[in-house]
Amino acid sequence: MDVIFMGTPDFAVATLDSLERAGHNIVLVVTQPDKPKGRGKKMTMSPVKEWALEREIPVYQPSKIREAGSVEHILSIPCDVSVVAAFGQILPKEILEHPKYGCVNVHASLLPKYRGAAPIQWSILNGDEVTGVTTMQMGVGLDDGDILQQQIVPIDEEDTGGSLFDRLAVVGGDLLVKTLAALEEGSITPTPQDESKATHVGMIRKDMGKLDFTRSAEELSRYVRGLNPWPGTYTFTEGKTLKFWKAYAVAEEKLDDEAKKAPIASVVWAKDEGIAVRCKDGILVATELQLEGKKRMAVSDYLRGHAMEKGELLGH
Repeated sequence: MDVIFMGTPDFAVATLDSLERAGHNIVLVVTQPDKPKGRGKKMTMSPVKEWALEREIPVYQPSKIREAGSVEHILSIPCDVSVVAAFGQILPKEILEHPKYGCVNVHASLLPKYRGAAPIQWSILNGDEVTGVTTMQMGVGLDDGDILQQQIVPIDEEDTGGSLFDRLAVVGGDLLVKTLAALEEGSITPTPQDESKATHVGMIRKDMGKLDFTRSAEELSRYVRGLNPWPGTYTFTEGKTLKFWKAYAVAEEKLDDEAKKAPIASVVWAKDEGIAVRCKDGILVATELQLEGKKRMAVSDYLRGHAMEKGELLGH
């Protein structure tokens, strides 16, 4: 098929790789405009743009896809299908109806659950046991189009937002190729989403990473995983930011009497195996940390240079 591809981050690159391996002809790549990044605010292109330029595929970067000039440009490019993967803008009806097979979206959740931004992270934050990928015939609303195909993916206990992102990206690319083949054969019957089961999630914000020890240890352990690598979870010690890169929860019923009496946000114990912090329910045991201005390291290495006393309060 001749494909117009719309996407921006690394997740979308895996979909492009699958399209290329399957022999589809990508006639145009549409991605977000270059953005300033880092301390030097250097203009940086999206991973999708980098991929396209390496292959000399035309790239179009509209600031607003719904503007008349943007719509006209897209409609001037003949194609069989448009594929959308984490593009970041809502498409107008004219673009949705332009290709023969419409616009197919690759969405990293089992729709109608987790419409909107950051479905991968939210599946971990909410403690889900499974997630997956949906290919969808796009409609004019936000992730509300008919379902074409789905694939379930178990969430491992050690999965982070980053590791799950990588796995779902590969699954999404493979599922898209199967979906396009089935569309061409006419063997797919689109299934409307059950609106009564629809849930929406918002974008991940940096301030979500601040650890609030008045919440349960189990919930905080999911945040440590789900917000890794960005924005990461953190607290404060001696006036500096202390990131928690790896941590696990110990349930309230498994604590001894001394730990149960410890104040919220206090260090219950600190040893090479981990630093335990009292939460509203249970304790959170950090095993990999990063102090502001330092490298990420195991707790055993951290404690050699930064003694942490029992009873010390974190978060101030």
